[in-house]
Amino acid sequence: MTKKDEAKKDDNMSNIVNDNMHKSRTIMIVGEINLDMAQPICAKLLAMAFENDDPITVIINSNGGHVEAGDMIHDMIKFITPKVRIIATGYAASAGALIFVAADKADRYSLPNTRFLLHQPAGGIGGTASDIKIQRDEIVKMRTRLNQIFVEATGQNIKQIEKDTDRDFWLTNEQAVKYGLVSKIITNISEIK
Repeated sequence: MTKKDEAKKDDNMSNIVNDNMHKSRTIMIVGEINLDMAQPICAKLLAMAFENDDPITVIINSNGGHVEAGDMIHDMIKFITPKVRIIATGYAASAGALIFVAADKADRYSLPNTRFLLHQPAGGIGGTASDIKIQRDEIVKMRTRLNQIFVEATGQNIKQIEKDTDRDFWLTNEQAVKYGLVSKIITNISEIK
């Protein structure tokens, strides 16, 4: 088989997988959250929402990444009409956790070996003293906004969220259930409502 034939076979397999994911109304978010991945994820959410109001399942395994890209996916999940169920596997960290909490609490699931990470946003601050102050102020605003999202998503009070997100705050899935991030740890797709 030539390289061209192998590439065509891989493309055909990829198309089959993508078609089946679309038919099953399932979207996977894997890896670093960035604008290049957020755009097609949001397009898929909109396309599925346009087709009908049947639930959409999002499976996430992410170490986080660009906050605004995470915001884009988070807001789109809340924007569309269909119910979105989110399943975390591996880990949902930082911007990945932000996306995870976009679903209603009853629709947030975790597979058995998943971990979660909440923390304050970080930025590469540099430039003039005036620019550094502007960037610092924007990071403080972002931290306040993200903390409020996690207050609403978990039921924790703001003081607890501020304390926990001051440093890297890792949770096992059992701890995430107690904390209010996860509604249920599942081992089989049949357990999703």
